[in-house]
Amino acid sequence: MNAINEGHVEFEINEKGIGTIEFGHPLSNSLPGKILNKLADTITQLGKDEAVKIIVLKSAGERAFCAGASFDELISIKDFETGKVFFSGFANVINACRTCPKLIIGRVQGKAVGGGVGVASAVDYCFATKFAAVKLSELAVGIGPFVVGPAVQRKIGMSAMSQLAIDATEWQTADWAKEKGLYTETFETVEAMDEAVDTLANKLANSNPEAMRLLKQIFWEGTENWDELLKERAAMSGKLVLSDFTVNAISAFKKK
Repeated sequence: MNAINEGHVEFEINEKGIGTIEFGHPLSNSLPGKILNKLADTITQLGKDEAVKIIVLKSAGERAFCAGASFDELISIKDFETGKVFFSGFANVINACRTCPKLIIGRVQGKAVGGGVGVASAVDYCFATKFAAVKLSELAVGIGPFVVGPAVQRKIGMSAMSQLAIDATEWQTADWAKEKGLYTETFETVEAMDEAVDTLANKLANSNPEAMRLLKQIFWEGTENWDELLKERAAMSGKLVLSDFTVNAISAFKKK
C-alpha cells in the first residue's frame, strides 16, 4: 500500500463474498496516476476472484467522494505523451468497471468533481448522500471532460452531460444527479446510505452469479469500443493541456 500521504487503495472480502474497495487521498480524494492505476488493477483483481460475488466501491473520509485527478500532476505536464498518460488514469478505472464481470455498487458520501463524476457513472448502482453534489470543471481550466464524458453520457444522457460540461464552474445538487439518473437514491445521512448499501450488497451476494454476470454484459452493450475511444479522448486532453490557453488558465487557478 502507498504511504498515506500519497493516497491509498485497500480492499477486503467478507465471508458473504462482498468485496469492498476503498480509495483515498488527503487532498479531497483527488487521485494521482499511481493510485488510479492501483484502483483499476484492484477492480480487475476482484472481478476475477471467484470468492467475490459483488463489489462495493467507496472512498475514504466524509466531505469529498473524489475531486478528480491530481492537480499537482496536471500542472507538471510538459509534453504530449505525459499528458496522454495522465488523462488515461480515469479512463483505466472506468474501463475496469466496465469490463469487471461483477456488479459494482457505488457509495458516494460527498462531492464529486471531474473524474469523480466519471467513477460514479461507471458503477452499476450508485447510492449517495444529499451532500454529493457534482461538477465537471474541466472546461474552466481550458480542457474538457473528454475521458469521463462517455461514462457520464451513458448514465445521464447527452443533455444533462452537456449541461455539466458547459456550466463548468457550477455545482449541481445530489437531487439533480438523482433526477438525471446518476444516483439511484440519495440519503440524509451517511449512516442511512450505508444501511442501504449493506442491504443491497447482501441481497446480491445471494443472487445467481451467472445471471448477474449476464445482466452486466447487457447493461454495457454498445461500449465494446471504449478501450480505444477513451485513449482517443485522453489524447485530446493531453494535447489541450499544453496549449497557451490552458497553461494560463491553470496559472490563474493556482493564484486563487
